[in-house]
Amino acid sequence: MIPLRAEQPSSRFPFVTLALIAGCVLAFLAQPNDPVAEQEFFLERASIPCELEQGSPLTIAEALSGECGIEVGGQGSVEIAPDKNVWTATFVSLFLHGDLWHLIGNMLFLWVFGRNVEDHLGAFWFAAAYVVFGIAAEAAHVLTNLGSTVPVIGASGAIAGIMGMYLVLWPRARVLTLVVWLVVAIPAWFVLGAWIALQFFTDPNSGVAYAAHIGGFFAGVAVGIVVRAASPPAPTWGAWSPPSDRYPYD
Repeated sequence: MIPLRAEQPSSRFPFVTLALIAGCVLAFLAQPNDPVAEQEFFLERASIPCELEQGSPLTIAEALSGECGIEVGGQGSVEIAPDKNVWTATFVSLFLHGDLWHLIGNMLFLWVFGRNVEDHLGAFWFAAAYVVFGIAAEAAHVLTNLGSTVPVIGASGAIAGIMGMYLVLWPRARVLTLVVWLVVAIPAWFVLGAWIALQFFTDPNSGVAYAAHIGGFFAGVAVGIVVRAASPPAPTWGAWSPPSDRYPYD
């Protein structure tokens, strides 16, 4: 299932959502096309679990061996990117993507679900929530991949948080969704529920950061519960409800 448009209306222009999309596109255009140069690009800029554990950049020996904390002398002990701030890299990773389809998929989900969440939270709090969800997703990935020297890239974890929040705020909102070759309106709870359920069945060796998706999503659910209690969302437009609710009678 591919969501195309959420039918819940919004009252504000989604400046932050569009700015995040633009940032991801620009970052993708800045990435080298050569596979070797691209890998070096990610090692120098992206978040890496081993680096976060150690608090310092990978050494040449660690990168080549894939072993975190390996101790060698000489050239192997030299850091690949000595000026890299491993904590800032966590934020930078949210704008990097492995290929064009990775970028398109993430930006589509951000556009579909981000606009309403930004409308409800306001620009500042939406941006803050996005970063918090990204950090939560990164933490979940690191905890399930201790010692990994593989760069983590993509906005999926942060966007998963937005999706989790959307599920809490507008579970019954209609989402136009591409199912095989048909476009059908499906309630958000089903679209988002099916998406998060699939994450638990993802092959651990697939290269997909499924733990980041799960961590970000449930961080969004938690924040969404608090936000819904403090500031209830506007009534869901075009939602599914029992006939007696839509057509009241005496």
